Amino acid sequence: MDQLTDIILRAGRSAVELSLFVLLPIMVVMLSLMRMLEARGVIDWVVARLAPVLRPVGLTGLGVFAALQINFVSFAAPVATLTMMEGRGASDRHLAATLAMVMAMAQANVTFPMAAMGLAFGPALALSLLGGLIAAAATYHGFGRGLSALEGRLDETLHHQVADNAKGVLDVINRAGAEAFKIAVGSIPMLVLALVAVMALRATGSIDALTAALTPLLAAIGIDPAMILLTLTKYIAGGTAMMGVMDEMLRNGVTTVATLNHGAGFLIHPLDVAGVAILMSAGRRVATVWKPAALGAAVGIAARTVGHALLR
Repeated sequence: MDQLTDIILRAGRSAVELSLFVLLPIMVVMLSLMRMLEARGVIDWVVARLAPVLRPVGLTGLGVFAALQINFVSFAAPVATLTMMEGRGASDRHLAATLAMVMAMAQANVTFPMAAMGLAFGPALALSLLGGLIAAAATYHGFGRGLSALEGRLDETLHHQVADNAKGVLDVINRAGAEAFKIAVGSIPMLVLALVAVMALRATGSIDALTAALTPLLAAIGIDPAMILLTLTKYIAGGTAMMGVMDEMLRNGVTTVATLNHGAGFLIHPLDVAGVAILMSAGRRVATVWKPAALGAAVGIAARTVGHALLR
């Protein structure tokens, strides 16, 4: 019992430190910047010019906005955009392409904090965009080609706050800060549970046994055995939990920054149990297209994985 209590306390301490002292300040700054650009109309300007270019891969104006949200806000931010797309007449085919893109891209709530751990942010962002476009195209022209392409009367107007005076700017910053705090605090329960599970598995020797059994195979193909624990955590508990485990492993010298960068394409995206469940909550039609979207996302993630593995 004493050992379990010690594990819970250590996991809780690590989760709170990561959420409040790493995730929160980074998300406050990035969300404030993103919301300010929205309020100033910069995002609308970018979306209006990118939408015609990206239409051939199955993305609409709101789809482009979803891409900016996941890369610069968090993986949950596009949920509202997917809901808007469903309610404003987007076809099932476009919904599937946008969902695939979101599931294949790197979420900001993981990439920005991990940049502080040594993640090469520029290449990660570029490969995230590339993977998202590949996923959207693979879904729109491949896995989702049998879905309905019938669109209703489309309304892709983006509604944002206005920041044309000091009070407007302050309101935008305050709202962004509150949103960042909600994201950071909301990540604590999953982080605590994931870290408790990981520490408990280590204490029982389960992780060591699995690692010892798979190390010869992984060594033969040049993969760090630390990826076993990271992969299990990522696909069961989600990207934020994986980030917590990665942070602990780096602090303890169990893995390296090179492993972080080479495995980023495989580990940083919302295509996991928790991520898919949250994204499917965007609406009934979004939930019905998740299977072709997941297949397309897998193609985009594979492209990102290869890209990161080739980084030096």
